[in-house]
Amino acid sequence: MAHIPDGVLSAPVLIGGAVFSIGLLTTALRRLDDERLPAAAVLSAAFFVSSLITIPIGPTSVHLLLNGLMGLLLGWTAIPALFVALLLQAAFFGYGGILVLGVNTLNMALPALICALLFTPLLRRIAPARFFWIGAAAGLCGVLLTGGLVALSLGLSGDAFRTAAGVLLASYLPLALVEALITGTVLTFLQRVAPELLEPLVVLRG
Repeated sequence: MAHIPDGVLSAPVLIGGAVFSIGLLTTALRRLDDERLPAAAVLSAAFFVSSLITIPIGPTSVHLLLNGLMGLLLGWTAIPALFVALLLQAAFFGYGGILVLGVNTLNMALPALICALLFTPLLRRIAPARFFWIGAAAGLCGVLLTGGLVALSLGLSGDAFRTAAGVLLASYLPLALVEALITGTVLTFLQRVAPELLEPLVVLRG
């Protein structure tokens, strides 16, 4: 359940998530890389579609997040790409909600940015034969960080949600392994057919 619905979180969590998301979006738009917009549109659409396919796991359900991959390929541009996809999902399909959009964006976009900052520079330092492991690490990291933030959002909203938060966090473990495999495979494929997409982002070069 990466999409937290309206009516679940407390007001302080909603306000805090909205403030942090606005700050991230503002910074991301100032650093927007026009050359990454076509890739951003494709990945945003891929996230939009993949999120509609959910797999039940115990009392909850999970779906592909792709935020580790988006972070690697888009850097800061992943933040508005994820925001637009989440907004459209909330408006057209009722996934998440408008009031909780800030928290959901933060839970998805902040891990994507962290993956970009951690792993994109490594693409310059290692042999292409090891790109799979960079992708796998980013996929794993993106899911686990999102799971942790979702659990934290629930836990901070009241004692009644803390047990559910622990169960929810555990449900992200198998998804993290799947995303590690997918992200590593996609990164390896892109390195072979479109290596220009894997050049470190200008904003991350310092």
